[in-house]
Amino acid sequence: MNVRRSAAVLAAVAVIGAAAPAAADPSPSPSQAFPSALYGDKDPKFDGVWRQSLALLAQDTVGVKPPAKSVEWLVRQQCADGGFASYRPDPTTACDARIMLDTNATAAAVQALAALGGHDAVTGKAVDRLKSVQNKDGGWGYSAGGASDINSTSVVIGALAAVGEKPDRVEKGGKSPYDALLKLALPCGGDGDGAFAFQPDKKGKLTANADATAAGVLGALGKGMVVKPGEKSDATCSEPRTPEQAAANGAAYLMAALAKDDAHLMSALAGAEPQPDYGNTADAVVALAARGDTAQAEKSLRWLEKNSATWAAQNGPAAYAQLIFAAHATGTDPRDFGGADLVRQLNATGPAPQAAERTNAAEEKKDSDSDSVFGVWWYVGVCLVAGVGIGFLFSGRRKKQQL
Repeated sequence: MNVRRSAAVLAAVAVIGAAAPAAADPSPSPSQAFPSALYGDKDPKFDGVWRQSLALLAQDTVGVKPPAKSVEWLVRQQCADGGFASYRPDPTTACDARIMLDTNATAAAVQALAALGGHDAVTGKAVDRLKSVQNKDGGWGYSAGGASDINSTSVVIGALAAVGEKPDRVEKGGKSPYDALLKLALPCGGDGDGAFAFQPDKKGKLTANADATAAGVLGALGKGMVVKPGEKSDATCSEPRTPEQAAANGAAYLMAALAKDDAHLMSALAGAEPQPDYGNTADAVVALAARGDTAQAEKSLRWLEKNSATWAAQNGPAAYAQLIFAAHATGTDPRDFGGADLVRQLNATGPAPQAAERTNAAEEKKDSDSDSVFGVWWYVGVCLVAGVGIGFLFSGRRKKQQL
């Protein structure tokens, strides 16, 4: 998720930058502090809403109640028309044409707030906004008017499902999100062999992409980021005429790719040295588990348990959330993830959850009560020894004060 989001952001920025004058850089100066309600300590310019949404959704998934101020921060990031930008440094200022609304951030916020409950007005406006910028092919791009891509379309499908919408009934020009996904599904055989492409290149060619395939499998299944193990079904590749078959084809591609490199995916970034791709491996685990391909999903999860600690620590809340989603999808305890407590590590990247706040308050009350009890018995003791002599009493009090 992190890698694909960075790529999508850079692509969108390049397009916007070519069409509009540069806006002032909203990055906080070294002297500015990030919002105390925000999870993560890195510049939120490109991923503030995204990582906050994933953090809150992951906490809810494991039964942790997020801090109220962190939820409120996310709610206040919404613009009046329902959309969310990647990050608004000053949410008291109305959104204008310089604010680039982000379908990925909007859809992620919907999934998080829908799971938390009590935010129907916010999620309703956000979904209306997403519907208003749906492309004629049925899909979504990163920003309004951008060419449809698998990742954006899939995360929006997850948002629709989260609020009880039927993705196949959300149409533009007679096309649903599933029509857009099927257009980006590669045929069986050859290099693609059932994978999904992120989007066509300038010549209309589709190129297999493991990250896009993981997203495409979830989208084709109508699932969001949080899934439970699905029922095992055939993963043999055949012509992708239905979303279910496209998901099966994508799953077969992912299983082959994971088996090729010791149960993990490799980075596909152009010009980069080949290296394990932890985030995309976690996404693949979720996608496979959602379809019921649990054997490979669990094998890849074991690899993540052994190898992802440094990556997660470097990438913060969104990375911990991805691992929690992967653990949850396979029925693994995220509090014992290869000996690590992912929940505790995620919580440590931001303000204390409400449960922790209540625990601290209870401890403080307990200490206070203990002090009160001690005070009562001290007073009784003083009264009992009063007959021994006033001098002894004052002496005892002076000694107690000196301790």
